[in-house]
Amino acid sequence: MGRMVYLTCARVAGSAATRSLPAFRIAGRAGRLATGVSAGAAAAAARRALATVPAYADFVGPVPPRAAAADWLRALPVTDKKSYIDAYPLAARCRYGMLPDSGAELDESSGSSGRPYTWVRSGAELDQVRRKLAILVRHLLAGEPGDGRPVVTINAFSMGAWATGTNVSRALGRLGLLKSTGPEADKVLSVLDLLGPGYTYLITGYPPFLRTLLEQAGDLSRYRMYGFVGGEGMSEALRARLERSFRAVYSAYGASDLDIGIAAELPLTVWLRQQAAADPELATALFGGTGRLPMIFQYDPADYYVETCGGELVVTVCRAATLSPRIRYNVHDAGGTLPFGRMLTICRDFGLDPLAGSHARSAAPVLRMPLLYVHGRSDSTVSVHGANIYPEDVGQGLAESADADTVAGFLLDLAEDQAGVVRPLVHVETWRRAAAADPGLTGRLAAAVRARLLANNADFRAAVAEDPRSGDVEVRLHGPDGGPFAASAGQIKRRYVR
Repeated sequence: MGRMVYLTCARVAGSAATRSLPAFRIAGRAGRLATGVSAGAAAAAARRALATVPAYADFVGPVPPRAAAADWLRALPVTDKKSYIDAYPLAARCRYGMLPDSGAELDESSGSSGRPYTWVRSGAELDQVRRKLAILVRHLLAGEPGDGRPVVTINAFSMGAWATGTNVSRALGRLGLLKSTGPEADKVLSVLDLLGPGYTYLITGYPPFLRTLLEQAGDLSRYRMYGFVGGEGMSEALRARLERSFRAVYSAYGASDLDIGIAAELPLTVWLRQQAAADPELATALFGGTGRLPMIFQYDPADYYVETCGGELVVTVCRAATLSPRIRYNVHDAGGTLPFGRMLTICRDFGLDPLAGSHARSAAPVLRMPLLYVHGRSDSTVSVHGANIYPEDVGQGLAESADADTVAGFLLDLAEDQAGVVRPLVHVETWRRAAAADPGLTGRLAAAVRARLLANNADFRAAVAEDPRSGDVEVRLHGPDGGPFAASAGQIKRRYVR
């Protein structure tokens, strides 16, 4: 691909700097066209990184010969935390091999994987992300019947060193009044009580926090509220429960080590997920036969080029303002992409009209951007209230129990009750069937696992501090080769996440 074409694609990637809702919608309606140049924008980002980022140039080594953009990108190695982030100092991963003296921000991911990681972003890239997030929320609210109420954002994400809370505050503060409470239900309720029902409220946080908020609240029917969540998946049962009080609840997708706002739920994707939840054959046609219902989002292909490698999402951030470039970065989320036109065809084969169906949820114009679906982390974790839980910690807890000799194996899972409360679930295989019938064994093993998670995992400790029920580890006992262990009977290599 010639230099001028690469530069043109790079300019297309500047759509993240969209400054108005009408321009955002025009770009969204042309999303299928942008998909065609997304690979070129990503190739331009990779060439900039090779020319200016010492760590990336060293990581790649000899540059692949020129080819069509998508083919040339596939010849570049995939990066991830272990192979790239751990291998090079922070400054070496920045443009020109240095941290700027000013105009950049450092944030932290709190170390479920064993230690905290620090990430750096330029002021320009943060401004683009925050502006885009604010415009996206305006798009969603503009599709709802309005009564002229001013907007108040109550940010209940964790504040401090973490990226999400800070950036949500700075983004949604553009919409009106802002109160950053952190994940404290009593403080959120005090804001509602102080300001009264004369506002439209945007309440942000992890999905379980919104459930906790409603359980602690009285009658909130006087308040016009919308929920915006992230950090982990959300079941449709929980969404339905939340939307008894919220007019709508939408989720977003991102990762601290990749980018903080890669994709978002829109009325179309929520409608589509609900249809897929009701029809397993439709879900299989759309997302493959995994047996799991993914979260479904839409993303701007001018900002992100998304590939699927070995069933995992590999993302290139195309924005020129990125200080520490992410080129073909694998955060190890299982999922894939689906072109907008392909989604329409599949749905119509099942007698469904997505364009009409999504309007039952919102009158906001449909954005014809590609879809991104996420099953969850593929690197052996489950997520509860934003905390990634690793099998290694669970195994350590079981091994430390006084009943360790009864444990033959385990599988890490999630349990959700009828109220939408999600907690860690550990299936334990016992050596003897009689042990599986011991009524006190489940409690003792659960206590040992919980103690080890609290000791090892800072995110889990924070989640328990925010919502104590998220730390209620559930253990279910199974005899030899019983329950979920029947599928792996006789296998040499065990699975530890269901």
